[in-house]
Amino acid sequence: MRLAKLRLADGSMRVAIVEDDGRLRLLDLLQVDIARSLMDVLHAPDPIGLARFLIDRDAPLLDARQVTILAPIDRQEVWAAGVTYKRSQVARMEESETGASHYDRVYTAPRPEIFFKATPNRVSGPGEPLRVRADSGWSVPEPELALVISPAGRLVGFTVGNDMSARDIEGENPLYLPQAKVYNGCCGLGPFVLIPEQPLDRTATKIRLTIEREGKTAFTGETDLGQMKREFQELIDWLTRENDLVTGAFLLTGTGIVPPDNFTLLNNDAVSIEITGIGTLSNPIVKAG
Repeated sequence: MRLAKLRLADGSMRVAIVEDDGRLRLLDLLQVDIARSLMDVLHAPDPIGLARFLIDRDAPLLDARQVTILAPIDRQEVWAAGVTYKRSQVARMEESETGASHYDRVYTAPRPEIFFKATPNRVSGPGEPLRVRADSGWSVPEPELALVISPAGRLVGFTVGNDMSARDIEGENPLYLPQAKVYNGCCGLGPFVLIPEQPLDRTATKIRLTIEREGKTAFTGETDLGQMKREFQELIDWLTRENDLVTGAFLLTGTGIVPPDNFTLLNNDAVSIEITGIGTLSNPIVKAG
């Protein structure tokens, strides 16, 4: 099942099930007291069963073009894991002479790299702009699978994530990681949350990145979840160690697609990330002068 958070033409916020043909079946969140938002549905003991129970039988199916699909986040925190793919390990070592050995060691260490990424106000949904820092001359998108985690630390589902990164700032000094990663418009999530009824086939789950510039493809790349070194539950266990997720969390799981070192995002670029079974997250890029 895929769920979406959306805004109707009248400005009201709704939650919907995404049908196989892409049409949207609205939920009536007034039927039960425990569900007033997408977050409430996701954190329920049985989110699929609750979503089916909440279907608004009186509402027509909607075409996605009739609504605005929003980022599937309410009050959750956003965290991220780094250096979980071999390609990412190599890229991080190349970008930082001073921190190369740290990235090499963390790739094989029991404890992963996990850092805070964003609050909901820093997250952009489909079609909303993502930012490049004005003080960065080398920034890239990082296409990632995002885990949806309940306050109890349970893996609920998956969505598409874009962990925007200022590589030059982090490369100058690894202690600058928070500034390279956390800023206004630094994270993209969406379009939908996939709640699988069986475990993901990691090798068959492809991640595709496309960057367009002035109507032409400037970069494209592809990987699959089979290239990821860490297990989902392993990352969740480390994230929740001594760390309560009171409102739940999204956890970006690292990237296996890295543009070449001579590539940086520019103002008006367009970034699209597609993950098998979830959908495509597309965002325009803006950079302040």
